Amino acid sequence: MVRPTSVTILDTTLRDGLQIEDAIVPTDAKVTLGQQLIAAGLKEIEVGSFVNPKKVPQMADTGEVLQRLQPYEAEGVDFFTLVFNLKGAQRAVDAGAKNIKLVLSASEGHSQANSDAPIAQATQRLLEAATFARDNGVRFDITTAVSFICPFDGITDAGHLVEVLRPFVEAGAHGIGVADTIGNANPSLVSRNTSAVLEAFPGRPVSLHLHDTYNFGMANVIAALDLGISNFDAAMGGLGGCPFAPGAAGNIGTDDLVHLLHREGVATGVDVDALSAVREPLTAAVGHELTSSLSAIPAVPAAYHA
Repeated sequence: MVRPTSVTILDTTLRDGLQIEDAIVPTDAKVTLGQQLIAAGLKEIEVGSFVNPKKVPQMADTGEVLQRLQPYEAEGVDFFTLVFNLKGAQRAVDAGAKNIKLVLSASEGHSQANSDAPIAQATQRLLEAATFARDNGVRFDITTAVSFICPFDGITDAGHLVEVLRPFVEAGAHGIGVADTIGNANPSLVSRNTSAVLEAFPGRPVSLHLHDTYNFGMANVIAALDLGISNFDAAMGGLGGCPFAPGAAGNIGTDDLVHLLHREGVATGVDVDALSAVREPLTAAVGHELTSSLSAIPAVPAAYHA
């Protein structure tokens, strides 16, 4: 497989990056952060999730954040929100969402922890949301959590992963996301399971959502590039984590990802230096230091890039 010459990055700072933080970031601050990410060149932004605000109060203002950022759609920016059931899809449509992401666990253990239901029941619940979105002209993507390793059930079988995804592809999912939710996957495992998905659903865009618990994140990016993957999720400064996946660390950093891709000669459309403007207000918003490499040191000069 030939490596892509350019990739698209979905920045998940406002959703995955903030959902696990103790601090509830004010809506105005979220909107400002979104504007700064857009100014740096990001064209895909995940702004939050339509979930029970009692369980995830950090996401209670997702509808307002989405609506305040929607004028940037005229500049070619796409916004995404997560939903986990029909009610969430209805709230997304009411807020004017044009793109939603459905998330289903690829293991029974994580499904019970994340959605209080086995995979089969969670699938039916999400298919209702998918049908509602499709009928209302909203694009939906499907992402599988713990696509490689589950903290409860161990390594995820590639064939099983494909079958978990299949009902949603048949229902019209635009894109497929495979997530290393606990950041424990290694390049060989990422290659094995992602290859199975690519082979099962040719022609469907596949994206990789990586966490960086064991510092394998960027090695996994390289493995995915070698498979031809051209869509990646990341969060500024390495923020993030799943409240229902014990041991999960933050996402790969958007700043670090852009830096790596540029060093590898892969275009992103993002100005890695402009991302530095996001670091100070983001650090202030969450009340602690960021963990990405570029949050502490500057990017390597362009003269050293491939």
